[in-house]
Amino acid sequence: MRFLHTVLLAATLPLLPSQAYAQGNAQAGFTKSDDERCQECHGPDGNGDMGDGVGNVGKFPKLAGQNLDYLMKQLRDFRTGARNNDTMTMNAKSVSESDLLDIAAYYASLPTMHGEGGADGAKFQKAHTLFTQGDPERGLPPCQSCHGKAGKGGVDPGIPIIGGQHIKYLQKQLTEWRAAERTNSPGNVMGHTAATLTDADIEAFSDYLSRQ
Repeated sequence: MRFLHTVLLAATLPLLPSQAYAQGNAQAGFTKSDDERCQECHGPDGNGDMGDGVGNVGKFPKLAGQNLDYLMKQLRDFRTGARNNDTMTMNAKSVSESDLLDIAAYYASLPTMHGEGGADGAKFQKAHTLFTQGDPERGLPPCQSCHGKAGKGGVDPGIPIIGGQHIKYLQKQLTEWRAAERTNSPGNVMGHTAATLTDADIEAFSDYLSRQ
């Protein structure tokens, strides 16, 4: 049944060039992402809407259109233990470097993740102001300077696209950065940034970015 689903999905996806990226073969990556069971959590379309069986959609991040360099850094960090997640560590260690490159290239080649839009009000506007302007009084830089307008990237391929990401995943990552449970950003810039955030800030940022 899983094979039939893969065949049917392949027929609906746009044709990819045989060498979409110098560092990976996106077309081969589609098949490998299914063979290595990446699609079970992150979805064949990279939008991570699979849930965990108990209605917890958003547990698994969207990878669609994510920067290839960022994806590869995370996979290598899972391998080395620089980033902790039991499932991803096991998966990254069990897949060859060349296959990881192809899988990452596949997800990077997909249409970029997007949110549901909408929202207004004071909380949304506060998050927008902090994202675009920061808060010098508490040493919070404008997030846009690294993550790009609306969190859609374009500044540095090693920095993730976060606009349109799942709200639950955003909340979890910001909370882990703040608690120093995740420390694998260059120079721990995200740890220092998240340390300035309140619970209300994290809630507002996550809601704001998930709508982009």
